[in-house]
Amino acid sequence: MREPPPPAPEPVPPPVAEVTEPEVAPEPETPVTVAGITPEKYSDLFDRIRAGYQLPDVESRQVDREFRFYANNPDYLDRVFSRAGPYLYHIVGEIEAHQMPLELALLPVVESAFEPYAYSVARASGLWQFIPPTGSRFGLKQNWWYDGRRDVVESTRAALDYLQFLYSEFDDWLLAVAAYNCGEANVARAIRANAAAGEPTDFFSISPRLPKETRAYVPKLLAMARLFLAPQDYGIEFSAFPNEPYFTSVDTLGQIDMKLAADLAGISYEELYMLNPAFHRWATDPGGPHRLLVPADTADLFRASVQQLTPDERMRVAHHRVQSGDTVAGIAQQYHTQAQVIRELNDLPANAKLMIGDDLRVPSGVTELPAKVQLAALRVDRGSRAGARGGVHVVKRGDTLSAIARRNRMNVRTLAALNNMGVNDTIRAGQRLVVSKSASTSAAHGNYGAGAGSGGSSYTVRRGDTLWDIARRFGVTVSQIVSWNGLSGSSIKPGQKLTVKKVPG
Repeated sequence: MREPPPPAPEPVPPPVAEVTEPEVAPEPETPVTVAGITPEKYSDLFDRIRAGYQLPDVESRQVDREFRFYANNPDYLDRVFSRAGPYLYHIVGEIEAHQMPLELALLPVVESAFEPYAYSVARASGLWQFIPPTGSRFGLKQNWWYDGRRDVVESTRAALDYLQFLYSEFDDWLLAVAAYNCGEANVARAIRANAAAGEPTDFFSISPRLPKETRAYVPKLLAMARLFLAPQDYGIEFSAFPNEPYFTSVDTLGQIDMKLAADLAGISYEELYMLNPAFHRWATDPGGPHRLLVPADTADLFRASVQQLTPDERMRVAHHRVQSGDTVAGIAQQYHTQAQVIRELNDLPANAKLMIGDDLRVPSGVTELPAKVQLAALRVDRGSRAGARGGVHVVKRGDTLSAIARRNRMNVRTLAALNNMGVNDTIRAGQRLVVSKSASTSAAHGNYGAGAGSGGSSYTVRRGDTLWDIARRFGVTVSQIVSWNGLSGSSIKPGQKLTVKKVPG
């Protein structure tokens, strides 16, 4: 996969404005559709989406405000929809199968900007931004190997199930979308309060009673849908999206090494994880799902190759004969892996004792994970090993990033990425650097590597950085960074120092 060009500075979203008594345009008598044309007849996926519009076009200052933001930032939209490319065809097909408004295919623009590794300070993850409890409620498996909230297929299924449930509760798509953001209890409470006061109970009437984020959330979707309907009217041109599947799901017949799978599919390691972001380890989950998404044009070759593998070839394992004094933890260290991996590969209970002469399967040739995948794994590890020792290196006088990386058997780029740094950034004595996935909780939020002070961190802007990138990296919002640093706009430059504070949660 070709390296994308450096991103341009992200725009700063406008602050949310309080809106009362909006005017709602009459709902069209019928959805905007093209009669007699099946979805397969469209050459452009975007035209297929437009033909399935069902939501009302609302005249509201709040919608207008969000619309201006999108219309004034076409570069931002280009980046969002370039990320959407692998996923959008599948999402559209699933929405059509549910007979839901196709505007909902644009909801991941609002939720995650179509970044599958998006992670919020509320611990929401994936394209559809499920928090852990809601993910579990809708059947999204989450464990050491796999997080279904980032699974493109499963999270889309769960999101549409949730939205359909909410629509059945409120009989109104705008209320359902609002409840998707803030929960059905908040929306139901606001409806009851308005009804008791003799006031209307549509979204814009109850909006003042909803959380601030939700008051902007629905208008963002409506604004995106309005712009998307006729972008040329506003001087914006979206590149055509082919109306054909990007990926195919292939049965792997069991657990499989991700690097091996990428080689068999003829794609890069990074692209395989982009299509399968739910897997955050070097192999798929031994308990399933036993399938991988691969580009449609490589699926037949991949399927045939996988079927020829033996179980040991599929996992690229070696064998270790247990000797006196061996422990699972010691063996894991010897093979540069983790004790849980050894247990999973050999179906060993947590309290199982090793017997001298036992033959254990151990990973062979484990490949370093891409930076985004490492950070996803780190969040799992810090949740399950809170308070664990190790994983953090305190910089000593004379240390360099490359020297620290070598001592910890890491690539310097990985070390830098784990600490929200560039490979050429300066480090200083006393600075704390994350050097393993068993590091403490604050590592995942970027509190190491940037010179944490009391209440926050000092981050040095690198070439290609945007405020949006930095905000995602630290689990905060662009608006917070702007406020903390007294910025008047979204312009930042390499070498600039930014204060990034810790946010509770």
